Formats: sequence, C-alpha cells, structure tokens
Amino acid sequence: MDITIHRPDELTPSLRRAWHRAMDESPEYANPFLAPEFATGIGRYRGGTKVAVLHEDGEAVGFFPYERTALGVGRAVGLGLSDCQALVHRPGITWNARDLLAACGLSIFEFDHLVQEQRPFGPYVTGTFASPVIDVKPGDGTYPQWLRGTYPGLARTTLKKERRIGRDVGEVRFVFDERDPGMLRTLMRWKSAQYRRTGRMDRFSRPWIVGLVDHLFRVREDHFTGVLSVLYAGDRPVAAHFGPRSSTVLAAWFTAYDPELHYYSPGLMMHLRTAEAASRHGVTLVDLGRGDKEYKDWLKTRELRVGEGFAARPHPVATAHRLWRGPVRALRNTVNAHPRLREPADRFLKTVGTLRTSR
Repeated sequence: MDITIHRPDELTPSLRRAWHRAMDESPEYANPFLAPEFATGIGRYRGGTKVAVLHEDGEAVGFFPYERTALGVGRAVGLGLSDCQALVHRPGITWNARDLLAACGLSIFEFDHLVQEQRPFGPYVTGTFASPVIDVKPGDGTYPQWLRGTYPGLARTTLKKERRIGRDVGEVRFVFDERDPGMLRTLMRWKSAQYRRTGRMDRFSRPWIVGLVDHLFRVREDHFTGVLSVLYAGDRPVAAHFGPRSSTVLAAWFTAYDPELHYYSPGLMMHLRTAEAASRHGVTLVDLGRGDKEYKDWLKTRELRVGEGFAARPHPVATAHRLWRGPVRALRNTVNAHPRLREPADRFLKTVGTLRTSR
C-alpha cells in the first residue's frame, strides 16, 4: 500500500472521481461530510488541511482527510463541525492505522464522529454514541398525507399549528433549495442569537465558519451541494436550515427560527418539511447528527453509531495531547449522559446566555 499526501485543492479530477466512486460503492461513506468538496472547503480556511491518498497497484483506493499542526497533532477534518468522519475507501481494502499516521506525519489523530465500520481505528475508540437518522422514502402524495403516514403522533399538532400560523401571519410555503444568499445571512443571524441565548459558543462569531458556510452554499456538484431550506409564512421567513447533501444523504447541520414565532414550533415544522422535501429530491437518508435532543427522538427511524477517541503512535506529543483533551471530553460526555447533570448544566448555560444578551 502506497500513501501520498496532498492538499485538498491539489487533488486532480481523476482523484476526485476515485473518491466519489468510493463513496458510491459503500453506503456508510455516502455522507456529504466525507466528500472531497467538504475537505476542500475546510482547506480554504484552515491551514494544515491534508488528504492522504491510498494507492493499491497504482490505483487510488482510499482517501483520508485530516488537519495537522506543526507538532504533528492531527484531527478529523472539520472537527467540531463535521458530523461524520472516516477514511473513505473502496470495499475490500485493508490498511493499518499506525502506518497511516506515520505516513501523514501524525503522532496522534483525534476524532469524535467516526463511522463505526472503521475497524483499524477500533482499538483507539474511547466511546461510541447514537447518531439518529431518518430513512426517507419517495412519496407521491401531499405534505399532509406524508406527515400523517410517517408521523401520525405529530401530524395533528403540527398541522394545527401550521394552520394557525397561516391565519395569524400568512400562508405557509416551503422552499427546499433557496438560492437567496440574504436568507443564509438571516439563518446565521438567528443561529447566533440562539447560541448566545442558550449560553453556547457562537460559531458564527468566527469569520472562518461564516466563510466556510458561504462557500459551501455555492457548491453545486452531484456528490455535494449546499442546501438552504426556508419555511415562509406569507413573505415572512419563519425558519431555515442549511446543510450539505450528497447524492443520497442530507446532513442536518444548522437550523434556526424567528424567535418571535417560537410558540408555533417552527423548528419542528422545519425538520418535518425538510425530510419530506428531501425524499422528493432523491435523498434516502437524513442524518440528524450525534446528540440527545427530544426532537431527534421524535423524528428518528433508527440510529447509527459513531465513535470518538485518539489514534496514536508512541510519542510524547501524543501523550500530552491525550492528557489535555481526554478529561475534557470525558467530563462533557458524563454530563450529557446523565439527565440529573445535564439539566442543571443547561439551566446554568441559559442563565449565562440571558445575562450575556441583556448587556
């Protein structure tokens, strides 16, 4: 097995085709976060973004995107933003994790949404977590018919709220692939306000993330498209979602709504409308991403498993990085796994958010 290292923007058309072929041949690698277009987007804004290409008998058969620091610390490309991570390869290809790290010049590689099938990384997984998904099937009927058939428990309440907002604000309409960049800015503004209101780190306060989302919004390829979906009441935007999609998978990424209309449950309306529309546009799976949220329990049809951990070679830098990052991850996971800890933590963050937004 030969391994060559490239910047994402250096990949030739033939290498990108080989990467797409590997995605097509294995359903577990069909996620848009595993596409070369996502790695290229990250590479525009984060230095040290690389792709290791695995060659067998002169043919490119595997692709491993990662970020590398000057000290040889590696992380999954887009760590903290990506909801799916893996070495994408064609079926039947075998590889060794330590040999891969050595070829990449990495002493350690950190991941938090690793595809479960990545067995060479298996010994380095410190925990696995549920990642809810929605299996969607093409439907010929109307949205209300689809909703009643797919989510009978939610249909009555949701349709009632949609009728109410139609009377109070304006007729409800949904655009699956909105191309107005102004609406993308509205979504980011809503999401920033939500982050601050709930005491979370405001991702859109970071210019590189804003730039990345702007860039991905403009990508229109068969294996990767940035999809902005918007729910309107009359001419007023009510809720919006932006996420990448591959040929068959739509990733739920950034969803937000007009906080003045929260009593209509616009976020839930947004997710339901998006799933129904995605089925009419060739999507077979909506990936809701790792995390315990009530709406995910309502919407999911099943769960995938993703792993987090640190693949490492014997090296002082690897030891130091694991000692620094490991306890932080362990504390976060402990809090998230126990409602008695998670609920007070959420209340504390919301109190902090209230104080922050009131200033």
